[in-house]
Formats: sequence, C-alpha cells, structure tokens
Amino acid sequence: MQLLRAIILGVIQGLTEWLPVSSTGHLRLAERFLGLTVPLLFDVTLHIGTLAVVIAFFRSDVQKILAALKRLDFKSEYGKFIPLIIVGTIPTIMIGFAFHTFLENVFQEISVLAAAFIACGVVLSLAKIGKEKAEDIGFSQAFLIGVAQGVAVVPGLSRSGLTITAALLLGVKREKAFKFSFLMSIPAIIGALALTLYEQFDALAASGFGFAETAVGVVVAMVVGYFALKLLWKTVARGKFHFFALYCWVLVLSLIAALGLHFL
Repeated sequence: MQLLRAIILGVIQGLTEWLPVSSTGHLRLAERFLGLTVPLLFDVTLHIGTLAVVIAFFRSDVQKILAALKRLDFKSEYGKFIPLIIVGTIPTIMIGFAFHTFLENVFQEISVLAAAFIACGVVLSLAKIGKEKAEDIGFSQAFLIGVAQGVAVVPGLSRSGLTITAALLLGVKREKAFKFSFLMSIPAIIGALALTLYEQFDALAASGFGFAETAVGVVVAMVVGYFALKLLWKTVARGKFHFFALYCWVLVLSLIAALGLHFL
C-alpha cells in the first residue's frame, strides 16, 4: 500500500512540478484525501526526480554554463546566466528561510490551499498581458523573478507559474523566460532538499516510506515530469501559458463542490 501511494505521489509530483499549478499544493491535497501523514522530506525528495529532468532537458545549456563558470567567464551568452541566477537565488533563499516553517504549518487546511490556488490562477491569467520586448534579462529583472520564486514557497502557488509570469510581465521574451525560470530552479531545488534533509531526516524513516518507496516515487516523478516539461514548453511557445489559470479555478470549484468550503 505504501508503494502504491508513493507511485501516486510520484505521478502528481511529476505532473505538477513543472506545470504551473503547484506541486506542493497538489501533494497536500493528495495526502489529505489518501489519509497520509507524509513528512516534508518525502515531498522534497521527489524533487530529485524532477531535478534530474530539468538538468536533462536543459543539458546543453547547463553544460555551457558550467564551462563558462570553469573559465570564470561571465560575459559570454551563457556566462551571463551565472550572476543572474545568483542574483535571483538570493531573495529565494531569504524568503524560504524566513517563512518555510511557518507556511508549512499554516497551509494544511484545504480552505487555505484553495485560496492560494485562486491567487495562483489570478497570477497566471496576467501572463497574457506581458509585452515580450527584452532579449536579455537584467539584474533587476532577475531579482524580481527570484522574489517570485521565493513567494512560491507558499503551497498552492506555482514556482514555474510565478517565475515565468513575472518574467513575461517584465517584458522578457517567452523562450528566455522559460529557460531562465528552470535554470534558476536548479539551485532552489537543491537548497530545499538539503535544508529539509537536515531538519527532518529522522521523520522520513518514521513515516513508513522507506528507501524502496522513496526510490520508486523519484523514478515515477522523473518519467512523468519529462513529458510534463515538454508539454509546458509547447504551451509557453504557443502563447497559451495563461490557460493554466482555468485549471486552478476549476480545481477550487471542485473542492468547494466536494467539501462544501465557504470563503465568505
């Protein structure tokens, strides 16, 4: 039964980590409806699978960035990504350290998660008004995109949704917005995994999710995540990114219908 649950959570993680609909929010809902009590570490460990996917998907870009870093080249096309990613990661770290424990405790109620999904839909709907003029990303833009990534620590808010929308609203062209969002996610995911591993290592074993279940969840998240990322790119390339807002709102209406939630 735990193995089956790990597979289900892996599928959810793979689909929703890259699609702009909040993987953490969906995992919280799944855990609630499946009657699970899963420590944050298991959720974050699933990110290993999706991290492997983004590195594989952008392997050429990652290799060129690492080559530029080795040469201490920060002026070439790929070398410029290095300081931009650093600038964008700073607010992410600050916000994450300051609020992750608080938000983990607060965003357990379905009604609170639903409110966050509504907000996520509102943000995604704004993507269609972005004017794509900038070929390059500046430091101020990178910082603001990093702030968006930090705010996405809130369960129910999508990291990719907020960062790509922020980039589009700042005038960044969709291809560059898509690429920067996911390249910037690599240190964020690694940092989240390391922090949670440090804080909750003992809780993972106590949850009943052992090595086998965790490994299966990671592999499933990798396979599903690869196809989800390809789907997201096609959606962004066609200028349909804001359509995901409809999904968020339909999800909230479904929760209201199923659980009789009242927000007024």
